[in-house]
Amino acid sequence: MKKQILLVCTLFAGLYACTPETTEQPLAHDYRTGEKWTWKWSRSVDGEVKAEGEDLQEVLDQNGRPVLWNGLDTLQIPTEYIRDENSTPFRSWPLFVGKTWVYESEWENNEGTKGKTRQDVEVVAFEDIEVAAGTFKAYKIEYKGQVTNSRGFEGEMSDTWWYAPALKTYVLHLNDDGYGLYRNELISYTSGG
Repeated sequence: MKKQILLVCTLFAGLYACTPETTEQPLAHDYRTGEKWTWKWSRSVDGEVKAEGEDLQEVLDQNGRPVLWNGLDTLQIPTEYIRDENSTPFRSWPLFVGKTWVYESEWENNEGTKGKTRQDVEVVAFEDIEVAAGTFKAYKIEYKGQVTNSRGFEGEMSDTWWYAPALKTYVLHLNDDGYGLYRNELISYTSGG
């Protein structure tokens, strides 16, 4: 009987170890110079692709410190955990299944339209997700709420992000703003070194 209990406990411990309790914000020491992510995105309206392209992000060395470069700008990578003082952040660290928060953002697009987004957020799963770049363990994070803009638009908007801790970024993002569908999928990853 003791052997059976030990076996069951060992199996549960093994399964539990496959799912991290929490995932913290990645820091500068987690990145390697030369790491590179490439995503393919598309915007569809009524099933017809209206726009598509690629985004990239690469880790470069800037005066002995890693930075993220997207082809136009560089972004500093934090060296220590930063707790967002904003009570409605885009990403609330640490991540764990069951976590909830509210995300609010005021924004302006390149055409000068201003808007506001408010979404309830929940980390609903830690699962395998297959994308063009491979299969990864990722947190499935659902954002559901409203978007308004200065042109009088008001509607529901939902986003689903799959964040892969091993890659320190998302591998898939789906957005439905009631008008069209946006998809952004990781198509390649280079580990650098």
